[in-house]
Amino acid sequence: MVDRMGEFSSKIALVAGGGAGIGQAVVARLADSGASVVFCSNAKDQVQTVERKFHAMGLSVTGVVADVRRAEEVRQFVEEAVNGYGGIDVVVNCAGIQRYGTVEETSEELWDETIGVNLKGVFLVCHFAVPHLIRRGGGAIVNISSVQAFATQSGVAAYTASKGGINALTRAIAIDHAADGIRVNAVCPAAVDTPMLRWTADLFRRDRTTEDLLDEWGRSHPLGRVARPEEVAEVVAFLASDRASFITGAEHRVDGGLLATLPVVLPDNEAS
Repeated sequence: MVDRMGEFSSKIALVAGGGAGIGQAVVARLADSGASVVFCSNAKDQVQTVERKFHAMGLSVTGVVADVRRAEEVRQFVEEAVNGYGGIDVVVNCAGIQRYGTVEETSEELWDETIGVNLKGVFLVCHFAVPHLIRRGGGAIVNISSVQAFATQSGVAAYTASKGGINALTRAIAIDHAADGIRVNAVCPAAVDTPMLRWTADLFRRDRTTEDLLDEWGRSHPLGRVARPEEVAEVVAFLASDRASFITGAEHRVDGGLLATLPVVLPDNEAS
């Protein structure tokens, strides 16, 4: 049986967007299983707070301030792991933002911001990290996408385009680097209780409470609730581990059954 508490011992993991939400849960899951983790956020105070939190727990975690849209900052982020620990074995791309608007409403600036963080960020991290994975004889890349890579709500043109792009890019990297021993997969969550989802709830709740709106969104999932970040991180850890040694180029939904649901409800035929 695999000792999952130490399954990432001697592994070096790079987590982009590890300062909050799913990303921070991934940092915790990998570090708690023995990995040395280098994460980035574009917010200095967030990097310092998260780094202190994990150091207090005795975990090997290093934070770097980096904007994943900026090539030089991403290069320095990757080099922090290589110079500090000797290489990279696992890459997880969690950096993401949610923005709203139809194509008519979306400005060029908003489009560029969303695609820049969500899609270009994945490209840049992989661009700089893949050569180091190759030098280690292979490794695993996990990209956080969304159920909106498959189906979309209204008013999220840039966001859903970015997530569809992540899935396509995941397949491309997986095929291009399979011979290098690099496995690449996408994880596609539905609603997850993160600061980003709560920001969205605050944006649309009007006279309702945030918790009330989160509960309503949760009820749209067959399991009756939104996900916890730790539940997504567990799937990420599996895909990054040797337990997933024959899985690559795939999209893994963590959606509480959301995409398995048809909105058509049969009438109640029970006799009154």
